Amino acid sequence: MYKNFTFILNQPQLSENIGACARAMKNFNFSNLILVNPKPSFPNDKIIATSVGAREIIKKAKKYDNLKSSLKNIDYLISTTSRFRNKNIKHINLKDLKNIDLNKRIAFLFGSEASGLSNSDLSYSNYVLEIPSNPNFKSLNLSHSLIIVAQNIFTLINQSKTKYQKSKKIKIASKKEIKSMVDLCVGHLEKINFFKPREKKPKMIQNLLSLFYRVELSQKETRILSSVFASLAKKGRLTK
Repeated sequence: MYKNFTFILNQPQLSENIGACARAMKNFNFSNLILVNPKPSFPNDKIIATSVGAREIIKKAKKYDNLKSSLKNIDYLISTTSRFRNKNIKHINLKDLKNIDLNKRIAFLFGSEASGLSNSDLSYSNYVLEIPSNPNFKSLNLSHSLIIVAQNIFTLINQSKTKYQKSKKIKIASKKEIKSMVDLCVGHLEKINFFKPREKKPKMIQNLLSLFYRVELSQKETRILSSVFASLAKKGRLTK
């Protein structure tokens, strides 16, 4: 769990959204949830039901009567909003999150479903984060806003750790195998007088080689393409 991150729901209105927020947090390995003056009783059965497998986040969540008291262990507060505010606070977007020191104790603040965050709420913020959306319909569901932020932070934390590897069963084609496939392709293209003007033929072949080498074809894909070229050439001869 990423324990230096906290998600604060300020005056949430609906039990379902609170539960969905907890579930979204667990999806991306976050566990610290704070509720400020929630409208429904907390916790309640509906919140726990909609949190699905994130019951433990609901059970350990903290509740405060006001926003100020909820911020005592926070280094940076990033408030989310759907509209630009005329306040002397730096406005950022999702791509700017990479410039923030993610080792600090960071909290993301989300406003109520009914009215969002007031200018007074934003006064505690280090940054105001706007999630890009349809300019004609900017209002996002509370849990949707939270999951977008959580996923972006999760990606930033893990981008240097995650290494994707190809299956060991896939054998990458050698340059010799790709060259044979390209020669087959070029031979058939020659037969239909594809290379025009002739002086551009070397450059065109070079581009073909570059294309097929760049995509890292597997041996199986190389064989399939060779069969495709051969079949197209055969069909071309039959239809003449």
